[in-house]
Amino acid sequence: MNMSDIISCFSENAVNVSHSSCSSYSNNACISPSLIPSTQNSVSSVYKTILSNQNQLLITVTWCKSHSNQGLTISFGDEDPATFRLNTNSRFFRKKKGNKLLELSDESKVEVFWDLSNAKYDTGPEPVDGFYVAVLVDAEIVLILGDMAEEALTKKLKSRTLLAKVSLLSRREHCSGNTLYTTKAQFCDTGNWHDILIRCSGENEGFKYPVLSVCIDKKTVIRVKRLQWNFRGNQTIFVDGLLVDLLWDVHNWFFNNPVSSGYAVFMFRTRSGLDSRLWLEEKSAMKDKDRVEFSLLIYACKST
Repeated sequence: MNMSDIISCFSENAVNVSHSSCSSYSNNACISPSLIPSTQNSVSSVYKTILSNQNQLLITVTWCKSHSNQGLTISFGDEDPATFRLNTNSRFFRKKKGNKLLELSDESKVEVFWDLSNAKYDTGPEPVDGFYVAVLVDAEIVLILGDMAEEALTKKLKSRTLLAKVSLLSRREHCSGNTLYTTKAQFCDTGNWHDILIRCSGENEGFKYPVLSVCIDKKTVIRVKRLQWNFRGNQTIFVDGLLVDLLWDVHNWFFNNPVSSGYAVFMFRTRSGLDSRLWLEEKSAMKDKDRVEFSLLIYACKST
């Protein structure tokens, strides 16, 4: 299921606007001490960079984790074959720090620096502390990740001072487990980080009469009853002064073919203002190439 498939299920006439601070729901509606949040299997972030020559480059960073594998993949553009890969959980993997040179299809020179030797992880595949990953294109820094990057790059890149403009366009998370999902998101470059919690449960726990609740910073922003009939929908909320469209599709949780994956999809996407329409088709995003909008997609597999 791609983004256009998700959006095609919704109507712009179904939009409601609410403010999290004005929510009439209980702030404890999403809190469940008996449930353990689902586990992230992979996290992919897409960054848009603008180089000093005004060329634009999309960089996709993917952290993944399974029973037998844990690693990092960095790809460039949509079709460029140049890809950087690390398997940090292999017995053959020994180099948790270093650098590697790549060449893109337009002959741009890419250099990746990394140090994961002291990286600390929570339950997901993405390190949270003690690491850095840096990407340079033609000796220009285009992406810096991690808390150790500044000190390391000062030592390694003394003569390289150019720093490209970078924005986070989207983040995609794949989760599996029960019907409780937690993550963090920053909806604009200057905004705060927010705790997001998505929970599906019955009115009195259980899954017989399912209710979908979405909380941001412990405040319930939507609550959908009769979810087996309202398995697709959308609502608009305010976060950091921005309009954010929240869309959900949990059809496969209730009408799943045993052969298929059984994933539900949740999407948060920012838009520009009160009078802007719901983002319904990909071509609408191409009208203003300079406008930066952020999307968070959560693919949730209910395995318990």
